[in-house]
Amino acid sequence: MLSPLARSASAAVRARAPLLAALALGALPAVLAVAQLGRLHPDEVYQSLEPAFYRVHGYGVLAWEWRSGLRNWAVPLALSGLFRAAGALGLEDPWTLRGLVGVPLALLHAAALLAAFRLGSRQSRLAGWTSLLGLGLLPMAWAYAGRTLSESLSAAALVLAADALDRPRPRATGGGVALGLSVVARYGSAPAVLGALAWLAGCRRWCALLLVVAGGAAVAALLGALDYVSWGAPFHSLVAWTNFNVLSGGAAQAFGVEGPGFYVSLLLRLLPLWVWPLLLYGLLRPASGRPRVGVALAMAAVSLGALLATPHKEERFLYPVVVLFVLEAAPALGRLLGALPRAAAFGLLTLALLASLVARPTTIDARGDQFRALVRATRPDGVTGLLIVNEGLWGSGGFFYVGKRIPWLTCDWPQDGNFRLAMGDRRFNRAITFEGRALEALQAAGFHVTETVGRETVLAR
Repeated sequence: MLSPLARSASAAVRARAPLLAALALGALPAVLAVAQLGRLHPDEVYQSLEPAFYRVHGYGVLAWEWRSGLRNWAVPLALSGLFRAAGALGLEDPWTLRGLVGVPLALLHAAALLAAFRLGSRQSRLAGWTSLLGLGLLPMAWAYAGRTLSESLSAAALVLAADALDRPRPRATGGGVALGLSVVARYGSAPAVLGALAWLAGCRRWCALLLVVAGGAAVAALLGALDYVSWGAPFHSLVAWTNFNVLSGGAAQAFGVEGPGFYVSLLLRLLPLWVWPLLLYGLLRPASGRPRVGVALAMAAVSLGALLATPHKEERFLYPVVVLFVLEAAPALGRLLGALPRAAAFGLLTLALLASLVARPTTIDARGDQFRALVRATRPDGVTGLLIVNEGLWGSGGFFYVGKRIPWLTCDWPQDGNFRLAMGDRRFNRAITFEGRALEALQAAGFHVTETVGRETVLAR
């Protein structure tokens, strides 16, 4: 028999276990991203870190979207506040700053994991745990949740919204705010919002629907005010983004077109195999007193339909859809485990865990070795200029990772104009080259190898 004190301690640990698990698994993607560096897409740097750096220091590379007004300043302004606070404490090293950025990302992901636990727990405590662990052990979340991509921020907001709207007495205003924030972070999440509104209408939750609209309208008003201050017109960035990506076909013309099979292939690799049968199980055997289609599935279905119909396709666009599919399927896994004999449940749980761990986190080469080389190459005080060989401007780390106001150029081959310009300008006394490209030409110009970082070679002269 346990003593009253031991029982009390056991109950306290049990009550706090979801929070502790969420904090640990929430921190994992951020730690991996900071340790690896690199980028899954140029937007990770040039739509968040670099404009925030620009706001603080007055210089940096502003992508064309920031000249055309296709983006709102919400996320860069938040990051710039963090950078200013870090600067006041004397923290200016790029790697350190990227580590600080990982803190709010970890907390946001942890909040999403706790929301998943609450959502699943409405079916059973075991379903709560399968929901938390289903998202927490999702390899794609390990790759994306710690990154400064709009998809990462938006996906977390959608999970928070799903939890708020799924409740027997929905926290509808908060859910509307979360849906609004998901769109502020990523305009491409508007179809998920439409899915949530359609779900509320289908469930005849009319009062909740009105409150969700009110909460979203409050966020929209703030976005309109921010755009007015930033671009001179309310909702300028939303209108410009819609014109470019939806109405004019500009994204397809600028970045390419893919067929629906592009996403089908990615889903088969990125979504754990256990999710598919559990989605079907949830549809055929819904939990007692619950709708057959959950809000997460409604948002995922409408989002995926919009993605399939959009000519320009990228892996990152799928991340919120994958998260929502897992959020819908994971509680069904918990219910099924609870209905099976212990041995069968243990076997199914093992198979599900293995299926999660063998799923691909991403198909993209993050080029983390280049970013680590960049930070290390530019750290010494005597560095006055940098050349990056075999990486275009949008694949590099920007002034955020350079960390100081020095000239830097990118090129692919020794015959490129930027290469010749850097070789003739003695300010360029550092170079980084991928897999030895142009190594002999760099050495002929007076550079010598100082270190190797993965596939990158750092040189100095």
